[in-house]
Amino acid sequence: MRKVLLDFVTKTSFKWDDKLYSPVTKRIYLFILITGFLLTMRWVLGETHSFVESSDPMFQATYILLSTSLLSASLKVMIPVIMDRFSEPSSVTVSGSNSLIIFLARAAIWFGGLYLALSEMGIELLGVLASLAVFSLIIGLAMQQTLGNIVNSFMLALDQPFEVGDRIEVEGKTGAVVSVGILSTKILTHEENLVVVPNNSLVNSTIINHARGGGDGAGRRISLVHDIGVSYDEDIDHVKYTILKLMRQCPYVIAKPEPRVLLFELGDFAKVFRMFGWVEDYTDEFIARDWLLKNLDEQFKAEGIEIPYPTAVEINAQSPPTFNAHRKNTSVRMARMKMIKEDKQLAKERASAKIEIESITEKLNGSDLDKKERVMLEEDLRELNSMLSMFEAGGDD
Repeated sequence: MRKVLLDFVTKTSFKWDDKLYSPVTKRIYLFILITGFLLTMRWVLGETHSFVESSDPMFQATYILLSTSLLSASLKVMIPVIMDRFSEPSSVTVSGSNSLIIFLARAAIWFGGLYLALSEMGIELLGVLASLAVFSLIIGLAMQQTLGNIVNSFMLALDQPFEVGDRIEVEGKTGAVVSVGILSTKILTHEENLVVVPNNSLVNSTIINHARGGGDGAGRRISLVHDIGVSYDEDIDHVKYTILKLMRQCPYVIAKPEPRVLLFELGDFAKVFRMFGWVEDYTDEFIARDWLLKNLDEQFKAEGIEIPYPTAVEINAQSPPTFNAHRKNTSVRMARMKMIKEDKQLAKERASAKIEIESITEKLNGSDLDKKERVMLEEDLRELNSMLSMFEAGGDD
């Protein structure tokens, strides 16, 4: 039987049955040995012998403990396999959670097994435990904070307000989540300081998730939003096209969703334009912002676009040099023509996105989708909603 079982295990492609083979076969051997000894004793002495009758509860308790041991060893191997099978690759995983779940499950199994085994031998386990109630109460009070952190770590895993790799802000600290432990969550700030936040504090705090990660610790895209003001003398289309052209040239800003520039506010001293774009990896956010601002400053000077700032005017005989008006007028006309095309394209994309969102929502409401198709449709829906919200963030300017 051992050879047949070994041949079956080696032929399968699963790894969990290889791990189960050794502990299961050892306990089966022991079970056969004890059963053989019991049958031999009954055959030699007879079933009515006093020794056979007195030792029967001990054998029954031994069978219960062997079964408990077999089930406990199986859980140790199978729980990680089951959790990996039913958990999403991008979901939050609590560091050490498998070990804790295995410990609790095996402890429950052994408690039940010991209770039944001792009951067979006439020993009441609950009476022994009752005498330890006061001691257990003292331990529970002493570990109140620790137990609270452990419970809250699983609450975070169920609710999933963030993932490993996300950039979050909590209690005034901003950084990337590097691990979610049983007692605390660790955040790495921009200055590479490791901030350890107890899970109790994390559950009771407001968490701002600035950038979703991928569950593997790798940074993911983040929205790049920045306001810039220009003089009221500047042409709107000229400014919008100049900024949009630079955003498309930026090596850190991705093409999909497309970058947008919208007139956001008519301030007291400036027309305020808001830039919308996406950076593929949030670790490049500040480099992308530096690239855009540096090139915008240079391009505005080349195009004659003025950024207003407080100045002191000194009147003298010599007038300041003026920008080439003819060149600027040519740039303004070209920018107007191109922005008309951009606005038409933006309107088409918004209308198309809304139609596609309605179509995907109808498909998701259906019941004939498998898990893979549903995940893909939900991902597409999130992409479209993020793109649509970016379009609508600045109004219909």
